[in-house]
Amino acid sequence: MTRDQFNRFCAGLKATSHVVQWGNADVWKVGEKVFAICGWNDGQDAFTFKVGKIAFEVLGGEPGIRPAPYLASRGMTWLQVYEDGAMSDEMLHEHIEESYRLVVAGMTKKRRAELGV
Repeated sequence: MTRDQFNRFCAGLKATSHVVQWGNADVWKVGEKVFAICGWNDGQDAFTFKVGKIAFEVLGGEPGIRPAPYLASRGMTWLQVYEDGAMSDEMLHEHIEESYRLVVAGMTKKRRAELGV
């Protein structure tokens, strides 16, 4: 997946917003909560997203995938795909959508209703 493809995919999810921050990283949010990031890999594209505990344990040691810098060190279950080919585009899409769902699920019912998600 390229950075442009990543940004187009994230833009297609409901009630999202995009900012560039943290050293030129593309940061995608839903309701002001981050769900996906592209960047943070010494100038190379890397894709960072939230996962459940099982996915974190299973995928975190796979080649080209690691616990996300900064986030995982704070006890959060975020992964980063940092090598081309470590995960198919289809799998990246699925994990980014799941990250989006996990973030939305952590919001109050009122906030979800305000966002229409």
